[in-house]
Amino acid sequence: MPAGSVVAVVGENGAGKSTLVKLLARMYEPNAGEITADGTDIARIDIQQWRSRISGAFQDFARLEFLAQTTVGVGDLPRSRDRPAVQAALDRAGADQVIDQLAAGLDTQLGASWDDGVDVSFGQWQKLALARGYMRPEPLLLMLDEPTAGLDAETEHALFEQFAAGARRAADNGRVTVLVSHRFSTVRMADLIVVLDGTRVAEVGSHAELIAARGPYAELYAIQAGAYA
Repeated sequence: MPAGSVVAVVGENGAGKSTLVKLLARMYEPNAGEITADGTDIARIDIQQWRSRISGAFQDFARLEFLAQTTVGVGDLPRSRDRPAVQAALDRAGADQVIDQLAAGLDTQLGASWDDGVDVSFGQWQKLALARGYMRPEPLLLMLDEPTAGLDAETEHALFEQFAAGARRAADNGRVTVLVSHRFSTVRMADLIVVLDGTRVAEVGSHAELIAARGPYAELYAIQAGAYA
């Protein structure tokens, strides 16, 4: 994955998309082969140092029933009490409106298990989790594994365009942004698209290149496009 690029990972269910992300985060260790960063096997890098330079938001996110500021802020513990940093993460994730709808704003206790807790919708929890993934200001690897799967296609597309624009502004430090989505129309703006099929890489290229190749990506893209026609 080239430094400074936005890389989309697509494929049918069970193709290995989330497994790839978890390998990159070192939640899993590979059974064979290696994953390298600038030629260095990441297994040789101290795991805490590696994870301190990565960030992400995942489809299977946690509903952290803290004060709203803490729910987002724990994405970067040293700055969890930094209100401007939390607000900036909310803005980048398009989640500022969630806080605006809470009576006490960032000081609102979240979660129905608390007597004074406020429960929010699934989509709102998801946006707060996405903001949590944006708390670290300059990660070298940002992974977004279907973080908006509970949102409608139009909202997801708008957010992914925002992600891609933000990623390109941060490209000077070499950040790689990995977007995982099952919606092919959403990932068109990626610099590089990796198509997984049966836990193997079937195709790699830009949207235009893969459409021209008339392979698995073009076929799946046409099927999804037809569903919205």
